[in-house]
Amino acid sequence: MGPVRRPPYRPAPAPPGWHHAGVGTAPLSSVDGLLEALGSLRDHAGDDVVPTLAHLLQTADALAAAHPGDPGLVVAGLVHDIATGLDPGCADHARAGAALVAPLLGERVGQLVAGHAEAKRYLVTVEPSYARALSPDSTATLARQGGAMTGDEVRSFARGPHRADLVALRRADDGAKVPGRAVRPLGEWRAVLDEVARRPGPP
Repeated sequence: MGPVRRPPYRPAPAPPGWHHAGVGTAPLSSVDGLLEALGSLRDHAGDDVVPTLAHLLQTADALAAAHPGDPGLVVAGLVHDIATGLDPGCADHARAGAALVAPLLGERVGQLVAGHAEAKRYLVTVEPSYARALSPDSTATLARQGGAMTGDEVRSFARGPHRADLVALRRADDGAKVPGRAVRPLGEWRAVLDEVARRPGPP
């Protein structure tokens, strides 16, 4: 039996009917609701070495330091794993998370959240050393997410409009797993969330 052929990567939010009993039917409709949902992840252990909220805050901090002029990218880092904590059993946490936040935070944020797992697949394929640096959980989930990309998938991803942003998000994601790292508290992100939520479109 030959290798399974997958269609080229095309990031897209999950169907709008996605929901979780803890937060109601998607999408989230206010920054207050989003902050409440994120706050509920404070003690969620997740599947990695730091709690889910700590991981999200570390990711956002790293992106804010590296890309201070790009609030949309920073906010994508803050919410990229929101579905992992709210619905651990969902089949595709990236697209589920995108469905939850995109109507509030915009199409670009949704695309970045939806594509961050594909960015891992891309980096595993084009950088031989990348896979060795992944955390145990990221290594385990890689197989479920499709493993290394095919040549067609790599070319499709590389041509995508968000390639550089997705790679930046992925690298921040990978580095945001440090127990005890000091980060700004969740409430300090309200102004950035408000700014992104008010924007009618990209970025």
